[in-house]
Amino acid sequence: MDSRERVLTAINHRQPDRVPVDFGGHRSSGIAAIAYAKLKKALGITSGNIYVYDMIQQLAIVEPPVLDAFGADVIEMGRGFMLDDKEWKPWVLPDGTLCKIPAYINVEKRGDDSYLISDDGVDLAIQKNGCLYFEQIHWPLANRPMETDDFSDLADVFKHGMWTGVPTPGNHIPLTPAGLKRLAAGAKALRESTDRAIIGLFGGNLFEIPEWLYGMEKYLTYMVLYPEACIRLSEKLCQLHLSNLEKWLSAVGPYIDIILFGDDLGGQNGPLISTAMYRRYYKPYHKKLWYRTKELAPHIKIHLHSCGGIEPLFEDLIDAGLEMANPVQITCRGMDAHSLKTEYGSRFTFWGGGCDTRYILPRATPKEVTKHVKEQIAILNPGGGFIFQQVHNIMADVPVENILAMFEAIHG
Repeated sequence: MDSRERVLTAINHRQPDRVPVDFGGHRSSGIAAIAYAKLKKALGITSGNIYVYDMIQQLAIVEPPVLDAFGADVIEMGRGFMLDDKEWKPWVLPDGTLCKIPAYINVEKRGDDSYLISDDGVDLAIQKNGCLYFEQIHWPLANRPMETDDFSDLADVFKHGMWTGVPTPGNHIPLTPAGLKRLAAGAKALRESTDRAIIGLFGGNLFEIPEWLYGMEKYLTYMVLYPEACIRLSEKLCQLHLSNLEKWLSAVGPYIDIILFGDDLGGQNGPLISTAMYRRYYKPYHKKLWYRTKELAPHIKIHLHSCGGIEPLFEDLIDAGLEMANPVQITCRGMDAHSLKTEYGSRFTFWGGGCDTRYILPRATPKEVTKHVKEQIAILNPGGGFIFQQVHNIMADVPVENILAMFEAIHG
């Protein structure tokens, strides 16, 4: 099997020739640029640069030699863009490592801190001295009353949110006629250059975007105080996402295998909202987005990034059209790999859960990492329905020896 066949075989619940691997195929399966520089050195790879494509999380582009070394079967559609070095500019990581960041990003050093800034000059996020990532400092709707809002300017408001206003490569291209042509050309060229399965990062967040606009504590309160306004906002978000989805798929649909939506619905102890709230505020709109995707591009697999203990929502997510989810956060309540595989393994693909990134990867010995990874694969891999991914991004302080042990255990 080639990589694409391997991934699609697993998603279709058939046993592939080996465990499919994702490393850096999306924004929650990658590696912090600081750790990536150390990993390249350990592998003896001296070519290329350290490219930070996700400025907020400080994630590195995982280059082809590293993908090859670890048998990675997945690539993100964004790798089809920003191929000219002139599209990047120099930056320095918190540990002093030289790197490059997208030239379109507005970042400014003030004293010892760095700020991400919107195109019209609003400070969106700060990376304080010694911090390894950027933190949001501006919530564009925080001081606007929600209960009477018609959300008619939502697309413009997005420009002033950290997560909605600082795009990654590929997502920085506007969905204008000219932009759609650029998207189609880049996605087509990537498709022709690789046999890896291609993930298109769409987003389409419904629960998280209001948190980014109002602040999480305000939005969760508003869900109780102003239910009709929250539904009105979900409807407006869905309309906006559907419009963008139709344009985006018209350009890249033929060239991707998987579409990734996002909504962090869970925390350590379970869902952040009740099942009843999910059904009222979000499920109808997830269903519209996911069913429309299948109408426009039946071959594309529907994928959701959602952190936390989301098992109580699985039946509703599956009913809404979801086919798989990451990161499968196995240390959360209800997310035991064996129980998940037993209950949902025949009708749902687990994209993750391969190695715990909270305790095992950063703190265990290489031998303990190996044992843990082999145990997870033994549980999740039989019968397909599993793509290996460490639970979340590899952070800056993870020992290189543990990263190497993790990937060796997959193929060992």
